[in-house]
Amino acid sequence: MNVLHSIAELNRVPGPLFLAIGVFDGVHLGHEAVIRRALNDAQIGHGTAVVVTFDPHPARVLRPQQAPRLLTSTVHKVRLIKALGIEYLLTVPFDATFAETPATRFIRQLVAAAHPLREICVGYEWCFGRGREGNLELLRTLGDEMGFDEVGVQAVQVDGTIVSSTLIRAAVEVGDLSGAARLLGRPYSILGTVVKGDQLGRKLGFPTANLSAHSEQFPPNGVYAVEAEWRDERLKGVVNIGVRPTIENAGGQRVLELHLFDFDRDVYGEDIEVTFRSFIRGEKKFAGLDELKAQIARDAKAAQVMLEG
Repeated sequence: MNVLHSIAELNRVPGPLFLAIGVFDGVHLGHEAVIRRALNDAQIGHGTAVVVTFDPHPARVLRPQQAPRLLTSTVHKVRLIKALGIEYLLTVPFDATFAETPATRFIRQLVAAAHPLREICVGYEWCFGRGREGNLELLRTLGDEMGFDEVGVQAVQVDGTIVSSTLIRAAVEVGDLSGAARLLGRPYSILGTVVKGDQLGRKLGFPTANLSAHSEQFPPNGVYAVEAEWRDERLKGVVNIGVRPTIENAGGQRVLELHLFDFDRDVYGEDIEVTFRSFIRGEKKFAGLDELKAQIARDAKAAQVMLEG
């Protein structure tokens, strides 16, 4: 997939262009509906579908103290959008200056860069531009003036509930992974970069990869059976999320430790996507390292059984 980093780069994409625009945190079923509509229309119109999103998440600039944990960091979001069959993705840098861009000016910039712009596809209630002044009605007016079509995709519902990133985030936070998966259209996953740890897992006979997540929402502390993707390999393993209460001076910071079955390669600095399959147990404090080691062995066995089922 070709990733663009400025609106001007749209002039390199073969037109006509069909843009799917949104924050797309989580790339859930509602987001997928917007993106697939642009893909379908581009195919019918013999053009190119381009996903347009923003980096960082606008809330981190506009409301940094109240910004929620992300369902997907930008790099994770790019991976998920690529899997939908998108060939071009534009990540618009979002900063305080861009936040003051009038909605009309933003659309004019897109029109000027595209050759030509045929369609803008958004969620039905999506707002954009300075003070969220832009909406579907404004897109319709500008489209009539500038010669592009606007499409507002209705919200997707699952079991009578409107799919939203807020609901998914809340489900993950309380450990309702099955509920989150129904709204996402896939099991919940976290993308993290492997960082150096204290090597305790290796000393206990269960080497782990410590993952530094990119501000993504963790499920509750505990142990989970997981699948992982590293490069093009699909792997199975077990994850522990928590503060490691058995280890003294752990600092109290939540960590994500991944043990992969039958895997012992140097992956420091690389990204691994962890998909949560089953909850095994909550976090607990053990009397010592021997008791902890025995429990890790039981957890690994339980995870293997769950993942084979």
